Amino acid sequence: MSLYPQIKKFFLGKSLPTSAHSEERLSNAAALAVLSSDALSSVAYATEEILLVLVAAGSGALGLSLPIAIAIIFLLGIVVLSYRQTIRAYPQGGGSYIVARENLGLYPGLVAGGSLMIDYILTVTVSISAGTAALTSAMPVLQSHTVLLCLIFIFLLMLANLRGVKESGQIFMIPTFAFIGSIFLLIGIGLFKYSTGQVITEYPSLPVTQGLSLFFILRAFSAGCTALTGVEAISDGVLAFKPPEWKNARLTLLYLGVILGLMFVGISYLANIYHIVPEEGQTVVSLLGRVILGTGPFYYFVQIVTLLVLLLAANTSYADFPRLCYFLARDGFLPRQLSLLGDRLVYSNGIVLLSVCAGILVIIFKGQVNAVIPLYAVGVFTSFTLSQAGMVRHWFNEQTGSWRAGALMNGLGAIATFVVLIVIISTKFLLGAWLVVVAIPLVVSLFAAIHRHYQYVAQRLSIQGITPRSYIPRQKPEVITHPAVVVVGQLNRGTVEALEYARTIADEIVAVHVDMGTTDREKLQEKWRHLESDIPLEIIDSPYRSVIEPIVNFVSQFEDHHPDVFTTIIIPAFVTRNWWDGILHNQTTLFLKNALRAKKSRVITTVRYYL
Repeated sequence: MSLYPQIKKFFLGKSLPTSAHSEERLSNAAALAVLSSDALSSVAYATEEILLVLVAAGSGALGLSLPIAIAIIFLLGIVVLSYRQTIRAYPQGGGSYIVARENLGLYPGLVAGGSLMIDYILTVTVSISAGTAALTSAMPVLQSHTVLLCLIFIFLLMLANLRGVKESGQIFMIPTFAFIGSIFLLIGIGLFKYSTGQVITEYPSLPVTQGLSLFFILRAFSAGCTALTGVEAISDGVLAFKPPEWKNARLTLLYLGVILGLMFVGISYLANIYHIVPEEGQTVVSLLGRVILGTGPFYYFVQIVTLLVLLLAANTSYADFPRLCYFLARDGFLPRQLSLLGDRLVYSNGIVLLSVCAGILVIIFKGQVNAVIPLYAVGVFTSFTLSQAGMVRHWFNEQTGSWRAGALMNGLGAIATFVVLIVIISTKFLLGAWLVVVAIPLVVSLFAAIHRHYQYVAQRLSIQGITPRSYIPRQKPEVITHPAVVVVGQLNRGTVEALEYARTIADEIVAVHVDMGTTDREKLQEKWRHLESDIPLEIIDSPYRSVIEPIVNFVSQFEDHHPDVFTTIIIPAFVTRNWWDGILHNQTTLFLKNALRAKKSRVITTVRYYL
């Protein structure tokens, strides 16, 4: 075994067979940790974002943080109830992309998908940056290493998720519930001290740099709406739950709404009664901890679990971003590589892509939370609105059961989230939200370009119109002098030309196809009998979803049966018009040729089909 597989096995664990997919499911508690950590962790910075806006209007305006928080809790209730309707209507998983595309059309679906992709990347960036800020608040000596720490945390999260859904759930449960427990304990101790008169504080005198206005209050409200990011994750990840999936998902979403609402309003109330003013290098949770707990062991415990849960908040994106990429890639709007399951039954390519994008943003924004926050929430509220509007259309089309109640709930959700979206864009546009507003149509244009390429390739490779060969039984010669193995990925024009070439050089031909669990065998064999009936087709099962290893083993066995002659391995490959188009296709041909050379197969031929 070479060094790379050993290192890979050490870090990620052994490969899992496709049959183990049903075992990689989450209990409600584990799902709350994996899919809800983004929303739950937002209490660590949502109140702070409200205060950072209000502080410009002087100390008298800081008291508005509590009514603003209550308004956000009301909005949270609407969103949670709306997504419970979505889960009921789409028990197999109804993310914003699927709901919007099925009910509103292709481009609204792509806008929802693109918005969520951008939001998931920003979620990782914000969560990692906020988690690092919690660490550097407790240990200021580390502030100069902020970017490096962020990149290290992203790498560790990537490794944890590459190990698989079940393992990541087990890893993340303890810190998530430790964070929930510590925040409720902090709230309880804070309320007790205040009620017994142990703490008497007042706001310091702050200069007024901006007057109070409706627009100013709406800006603070939009800043606090970051508390709602990640609420949709459970509806996207229904199939990650144990059976009955949709019922467990609805229940877990309700738990999330209650826990998040209580924590958010609790922290906001404490910040209000303890007259907390944001400080450079200190988070609001850290300031509350110092005032209520002092700087003893429990303060550092709160900071550590806050750090951990903020890092794990990024895990909501790691759970849903690869799944969203799978749906888009399956439909031909993203590179097909993103639709492939990795060794540990997760979409590994999506996990790596998310890590790279988040790492680039961390470097660009230098790991500063406040620099990224203005970009945040635009994408998620766009997807909220489109998803809820799609659900209204869904209920009117279905008109079954209590469809009117469902339509009313989702209609209210669509209106509320649309109003908030307008508020967020108008208040944050010049602060950086314009970047997301511009990025969404660019991403949708990229989706459309990728889809056009795949449609063009499908048309060029289509076997429609090819005249079937007349069946002429191939007479097996007494002495085989030139056998050939033809690798068949799909039955297309490139494969047909490779088989024609094989007929001109070989006196024994066998075609081999690897089924990774996605092949419609009956359909493939029917097409094969129709077009290539004179050549036998061997279909090999690949329980570990590998194409390379089963073919290499098949070729080795085939060559062992013909030890005294040269066997030609023929690999069909199509050549794209432009080199950059090749990025959209698996490089299976290259990897297969290298693997066959390593096994000392002596004659390997590529038959190219030019698009």
